[in-house]
Amino acid sequence: MDSDKLMELAKAAAKNSYSPYSGFSVGAALLCSDGSVYTGCNVENVSFSATNCAERTAVFSAIADGKRSFVKIAVAAFQKDGSMLLTPPCGVCRQVLCEFCGKDLDVILTDGKEIIEKKLGSLMPLAFEKF
Repeated sequence: MDSDKLMELAKAAAKNSYSPYSGFSVGAALLCSDGSVYTGCNVENVSFSATNCAERTAVFSAIADGKRSFVKIAVAAFQKDGSMLLTPPCGVCRQVLCEFCGKDLDVILTDGKEIIEKKLGSLMPLAFEKF
């Protein structure tokens, strides 16, 4: 699946976001090596620390379904006014992605104008790794 199509799935997932506190809607689409795709959105909680990001929602859904091999993830973020904002995964999501996807995972981002592709390892060069 190409990055444009994966990004469209991430944008669609953002529409399911539960973000009444921040007004910041995020969607993610995770491509598995078998071609299946798992989407996720951010789900906020008034206590904020109980909030779950879109990227982790997608990863945990895939893991719960038995998937263990991943190719790339697209992340789309929208502000309250509907404009897009280039938003790479947060530190917690980067660590989770390193755990389950590895540093070679392609991370697809957009500001609504262009698509940017990075390797997870460039976003998280000193990840805490399994020993």
